[in-house]
Amino acid sequence: MTQDGGKGNKGQDKKAQQYGVTPQSVDFNDWYNEVVKKADLADNSPVAGAMVVKPYGSALWENIVRWLDDRFKATGHESLIFPTLIPMNFITREADHVEGFAPELFTVTKIGTEELAEPYVMRPTSETIIGHMWSGWLNSYRDLPFLHYQWGSVFRAELRTKAFLRTSEFYWHEGHTAHADEAEARAEVRMILDLYHEFCRDVLALPVVRGEKSASERFAGAVSTYSIEGMMRDGKALQSGTSHYLGQAFSRAFDVKFQTREQKEDFAHTTSWAISSRIIGALIMTHGDDAGLMMPPNIAPIQVVIVPVGRKDNFDEMVAEGERLAAQLAQNGVRVKVDKRDGVTNGFKYNDWELKGIPVRIELGPRDLEAGVVVVKNRNSGEKETLERDLAVGGMAERLEGIQAWLLQRATDFMLDNTVTVDNYDDFKAAIEAGKWVRAFHCGEPESEKAIKDETKATVRNVPLDDAEFFAEREEGGVCFHTGKPAAYGKRILFGRQY
Repeated sequence: MTQDGGKGNKGQDKKAQQYGVTPQSVDFNDWYNEVVKKADLADNSPVAGAMVVKPYGSALWENIVRWLDDRFKATGHESLIFPTLIPMNFITREADHVEGFAPELFTVTKIGTEELAEPYVMRPTSETIIGHMWSGWLNSYRDLPFLHYQWGSVFRAELRTKAFLRTSEFYWHEGHTAHADEAEARAEVRMILDLYHEFCRDVLALPVVRGEKSASERFAGAVSTYSIEGMMRDGKALQSGTSHYLGQAFSRAFDVKFQTREQKEDFAHTTSWAISSRIIGALIMTHGDDAGLMMPPNIAPIQVVIVPVGRKDNFDEMVAEGERLAAQLAQNGVRVKVDKRDGVTNGFKYNDWELKGIPVRIELGPRDLEAGVVVVKNRNSGEKETLERDLAVGGMAERLEGIQAWLLQRATDFMLDNTVTVDNYDDFKAAIEAGKWVRAFHCGEPESEKAIKDETKATVRNVPLDDAEFFAEREEGGVCFHTGKPAAYGKRILFGRQY
């Protein structure tokens, strides 16, 4: 029943169900799941906890891979390929590492019907097996640094799955480097963190906070973990990338040692770092609206879609004209697609492309062709313009740049507007319950972090770096909002609920 007591319009209801998605304000979780499926990014699979990434989602991931891979190679890194299976005894050799990953491991104990003498685990990450191989490759300081990375999938058991965000198999790159000293290794960790920040800001239009994780939130076995944290449209945080300084623990466990310049024996200082397919979840939840996804032009598989508008007797002619227009745009470096689907209404096509978040739609009909114009619509503003064809083509690069900047500003404003500063626990709890991020002084005690998490489900997202783009201000002399003890870190740190 409608609010006025009527029965409503069944046709409209069916149309909304077919074309649209649940509004974010009604149920953000449903909105996300529907966008992933209806935008043809991914689908459920018959394998528990795993997803099938569809062509549109795969094209998006390929663009992500391409940009990052080019930057890794430009900074001197080399790719390699390691087995998916890792001997179980490798995982158990580093105590903190096995403790951190034990609940998530997939174990292989048989080949056919034959029991294995030594079980394998499906790769949860590759520090151990890479350390084992490095021990045979490294002899002298002259061999260093090792600057390696690989693309692939990893396996970590998830009880509550969510496409792109939490799946038992997901996709990533993992970087692994070895260095002669701590300073060089830490410089690598920071360089990668800044590269991730640049990628998120300039390519994905995601404002992220660079910072160091608290001891409780570090990667298993790391000395220091650094992260980039983004705010989703429901106020939750998403750890969007990490970079770890591992010290010499893994080198000692796997005998990764070398002869120094002084002819002494020492263990390598190692790092690891990663961005995974979770970043697609971040993109969706940062840039979506009630109509679906809004794809940043710099990463969009399709930047412009051309929808020929015609009757049965002239549709083929309009498609041909659309392809000529597409060729003009492609010559200017625009990723463009012509919607040649026949027997589908224009309304369905418009909604479909809006749901997929295509930055710009061009409509081209017989009257437009006669007048030498096209109808152009930006996905972010929803405004339509009728432009001369040459102007539409010539101005497309600037239009796409404007949409990219608009999306970054929108996301930045949302993050800043929904981050609050508090000095006591009551205000902290109220802010967290309202879906905010919180900046507050904290004593740094793991027991306090655990108590806060148990009561509020909020965790330390990170301690913003002194040169971070957001929340970097140093403030000495603070008092912990939770324990009343002197604050650690010399600044307010960032709390929030997370994915």
